[in-house]
Amino acid sequence: MRQRVALALLSISSVGFATWQASEGFTPVAVIPTKGDVPTIGHGSTRYEDGSPVRLGDIITPARAEVLARNLNSQAEKQFAASLTGVKLHKVEFDVYMDFVRQYGIGTWLAGSPRRDLLVGNYAQACNDLLKYRYAAGFDCSTPGNKRCAGVWTRQLERHAKCVDAQ
Repeated sequence: MRQRVALALLSISSVGFATWQASEGFTPVAVIPTKGDVPTIGHGSTRYEDGSPVRLGDIITPARAEVLARNLNSQAEKQFAASLTGVKLHKVEFDVYMDFVRQYGIGTWLAGSPRRDLLVGNYAQACNDLLKYRYAAGFDCSTPGNKRCAGVWTRQLERHAKCVDAQ
């Protein structure tokens, strides 16, 4: 059986970062990825290191996009670890929840049910909580056949499956 370890011992690996980067793709000019979303640039960044938002029309090089993504990921890892004092995770769980934080932001994570369940040791329920996050701008992305935000739901199903498999 796999052992859970302290969050201080976990971070995204080079391979994990490269895999995430490839799955996000690269957008050199800021776009709104789904209706009702905020502008996104590079590898899915919605803000810069200083907290200022990405704006439509912003342009970024591949090299700057990688630096931005690494810096934002490092910030998010620290905030994530601080939000789960005393909680231990499997590497897979860490990767799944960090992917969630990168998509939905630390504010959603801090207020959300996955975190609350992890804090009380309910790991399986925390995995199931991921399926609650299926909306984009009020639209249910799990609606069969939708072309508006199907990727949001697909990503949640993938996270959920990985998380459940790690239990």
